[in-house]
Amino acid sequence: MAWDEWEQLKVDAATRQPMRMQLNHLPPEPSGGGGSRQGDLAVNQKDLAAIGDAAFELRQHFGQAAKHAQAASQKAAGGLKSQGFALGGALDHVASRWIAQSRSLLDATAHISNHLDFTKGAHAGDEVHIAGTVSSIATLDAGFSERRSP
Repeated sequence: MAWDEWEQLKVDAATRQPMRMQLNHLPPEPSGGGGSRQGDLAVNQKDLAAIGDAAFELRQHFGQAAKHAQAASQKAAGGLKSQGFALGGALDHVASRWIAQSRSLLDATAHISNHLDFTKGAHAGDEVHIAGTVSSIATLDAGFSERRSP
């Protein structure tokens, strides 16, 4: 494309649209439409607990399998190396990468499980705080009502 042609295309584009940012958006939903302004993603404590439990279980099972694979790979690599096979070094490299990658997965599943446990506890604490605040307001209201009564 020639430079002159590029410049002409830029001028044409600028004259067709005002020079301002325009964001794409969804048209507003009509009243009574099935959608919600908050979106349609919903999750509850039971769902979060199931995800946390699955992450914990995956960590337990995968951790055991990873240790077995690590030991078997390192043993095989050592045997091949001792017999003079170049494949032993390559297998040792693969085993090292396996160890690093499996640790990453184990860390991630532990993080997910721990985070969801923490979130569950934090929300339970929030519920207690909110209930205490609301009951305090009710107590204050009752006190004011008692003072108004003759």
